[in-house]
Amino acid sequence: MSIFPRISLKPEVTDFLRNVFLNKEVLAAVGHQEAESRFQKLLTCLSHPPSYTCVRASTHLAPLEEIQHKLEEELKKQQMCNSSAEEISVQILPHPRIPDVLLLPVDGPRPVKQLSSEVVVGAQCGSAVLRGAHVFAPGIVASPKYMKAGDVVSVFSDLEGRCTRGATSFEGKRVFVGNGVAQMDRSRIFGTGEPPKGIGVQMVEPLYLSPSFDGVLPSLAFLQNLPSVVVGHVLGPRPGERILDMCAAPGGKTCHIAALMEDQGEVVALDRIRNKIDRILQNAQTLHLRSIKAFCFNSTQAVSSDPAQETEGPPFPPESFDRVLLDAPCSGLGQRPNMGSTWSLKEICSYQPLQRKLFHAAVRLLKKGGVLVYSTCTVTLAENEEQVAWALDTFPCLTLQPQEPHIGAGGMLGAGLSPEQLRLLQRFSPELSWDQTGTDRAAPLPCRADRDTIGFFIAKFLKN
Repeated sequence: MSIFPRISLKPEVTDFLRNVFLNKEVLAAVGHQEAESRFQKLLTCLSHPPSYTCVRASTHLAPLEEIQHKLEEELKKQQMCNSSAEEISVQILPHPRIPDVLLLPVDGPRPVKQLSSEVVVGAQCGSAVLRGAHVFAPGIVASPKYMKAGDVVSVFSDLEGRCTRGATSFEGKRVFVGNGVAQMDRSRIFGTGEPPKGIGVQMVEPLYLSPSFDGVLPSLAFLQNLPSVVVGHVLGPRPGERILDMCAAPGGKTCHIAALMEDQGEVVALDRIRNKIDRILQNAQTLHLRSIKAFCFNSTQAVSSDPAQETEGPPFPPESFDRVLLDAPCSGLGQRPNMGSTWSLKEICSYQPLQRKLFHAAVRLLKKGGVLVYSTCTVTLAENEEQVAWALDTFPCLTLQPQEPHIGAGGMLGAGLSPEQLRLLQRFSPELSWDQTGTDRAAPLPCRADRDTIGFFIAKFLKN
């Protein structure tokens, strides 16, 4: 159901996206009215969370049915221990086509009464609350002047990032995300000492009700958006292969690749930021995966100038990998829920050149006969279908391949690709199933889950 305003973007960014979704090819195919309707639905659904939570099960450690049973038991314990919270309906369903995915329906939006005592959190924190998280102390930017631990408060998300940290009230653009119980005094949250860690407000009456997964079966249940799980299966890793994940942080896809290989072979993970490498290794350890090697390195420079060089880490000789995943840095305009972005059009458009540099390195590092998967979590043509058209023109050795599973839509018109090429692409387009009451709630959850996703794009290439 539409209860939040459309995603708040700079006017220049909104105009840019309108031109993308109302391009000449789209208008010729569906007409102006339908194209405009899809665009408006996109702006609306981006500010709302999906209607389910997706959990990737560690089926390399235990059968799916066993993990499902353990998860049900853990979530029942959670609701028994948290006596102040409303009862959480623990319904967990396996995905019919993806063998390591469990789906949990989200209850919302629900009729929750706003209180007079108000806490304001940053937009990123607010988005996390809408997907089942509690409010962690660093996310709080304003609270009542005399707030004490135990106070019941309403939580609001600051859409434009304009609330001054430490304020006692805020009248700017904000949205209500639910009620909770303060776990800390205001003085501790905004004190002069070391910034506090841990839960600042425990949500007991969220607008969207879904279980908190904090500390729940960390080695067996991994929260991950459905399209991100699909990427690993599309890549199709096999035991004994050497695989490169070029932009790997925080490591969810890296670990999935290693699990699909039954932890046999080698998965090399690269990222430019040191503390993100630590996160990848921490995730690998939690999931009991030993085939992952992570390096802090700029992937645009990952090809060695000396083809005879044999090293464990980067740079690597050309044609070193059986498969390459390029889950590229992108404008992230498909993420949900996202109530607002302050990015300029220049920032939104800055990713295409970087993606092409990474593509050049990926093709060189891939063995002949190897598979390259390119993915983003954005909705623009420039970072998705236009990159595919450019890649096919720039690298005659690449051909598009069918994807399995293919549960999203085909590619979007507008980049000059043929109908056959578009069918081989996979674009997750939540706006195609969105109406004023949300997605089709009468449809079975697995069918609804395939449509009500974040915005995402996948292309699969073979190097001939």
